[in-house]
Amino acid sequence: MSLENRAKAAAKNVEGKLQETVGDLTGNTKDQLQGNAKQAEAKVRNAAEDVKDEVKKAID
Repeated sequence: MSLENRAKAAAKNVEGKLQETVGDLTGNTKDQLQGNAKQAEAKVRNAAEDVKDEVKKAID
C-alpha cells in the first residue's frame, strides 16, 4: 500500500509542477498557486509515508 500512496504523491507532484509551469507561462496566478498547493500536498503525502515506514521498521 505504501508504494501505491507514494505513486499517487508523485503523480500529484508532477500535476502540480505542470500546472505551476502553465501558470508561469500564461501569467495566471491562480494556476501558479494551485500548482504549488498540489506540490505541497505531495510532500505531505510523502512525509506521511515516511512516518509509516519508520513505525513499521520500529515494530519489526
